[in-house]
Amino acid sequence: MTVLAAARDALADGQPRSMADLAATAGISVKTLYRMFGSRAALLKELEAEAPLRARERILESALELVGRDGLAEMSMDELAEASSVSRATLYRLFPGKSALFRELIQTFSPWEAVADVIEAAADPSPQAVIPEVGRALAAAMAGRTGLLLRIVVEMVKGEPDTAEGLSRSMGRGLPDLIRYLAQQMEAKRLRKMHPVLAFQLLAGPIVAHLLTRRLAMLIGFDQPVDKVVDQIVEAWLRGMSLEVATKGHERPLTRR
Repeated sequence: MTVLAAARDALADGQPRSMADLAATAGISVKTLYRMFGSRAALLKELEAEAPLRARERILESALELVGRDGLAEMSMDELAEASSVSRATLYRLFPGKSALFRELIQTFSPWEAVADVIEAAADPSPQAVIPEVGRALAAAMAGRTGLLLRIVVEMVKGEPDTAEGLSRSMGRGLPDLIRYLAQQMEAKRLRKMHPVLAFQLLAGPIVAHLLTRRLAMLIGFDQPVDKVVDQIVEAWLRGMSLEVATKGHERPLTRR
């Protein structure tokens, strides 16, 4: 193992390490290490680690890419360790297997935690106050990762043993909170009645579609900021879900089935 590789491995868990620690890991003297690099700062710069991600964060970022590319079953833990610049020992210490890794992917990258936070923190529970914040939270959580996150959903739908725990976690907080909130607003006659899952899909679907096709839309001249687009989607959703609109249009509110 080279000195740089040894130092990288020693720093992989994100904990502070002295030059003495790094020298011991590399199997050389502190004096030799200083002679080679001059200072700890210079060594970190050599590693391009002035502001390194913690090992856990690097692993999860790399895992999201690999699962998005290959799927969980086909993902190699060895390739993940290499892509994350950590040792196999560090990888398995932090994530003993694919089940634990997938569970953490859901917790880290799922938009549902942010949605739950919005609902819980709302001083004004009305849809006009809450739903715009929900839309922005969904868009912010998925920005730049929409395709990869959809692949995570596909993995969950497959029902493989390694994904079961992640599916359970995704249903624990966030999505159930939003479905419950929508149902409560319908019962309070602030929203027209339909199955709250369908109401959620009508809200999230256009946001996901915009994020997926944003680059294409920009090529044909549609270059509005994401927040502005999300606000327009939410505004249209609120109009469509309004009981007043349904009454004026002589429409019967949809009932749950």
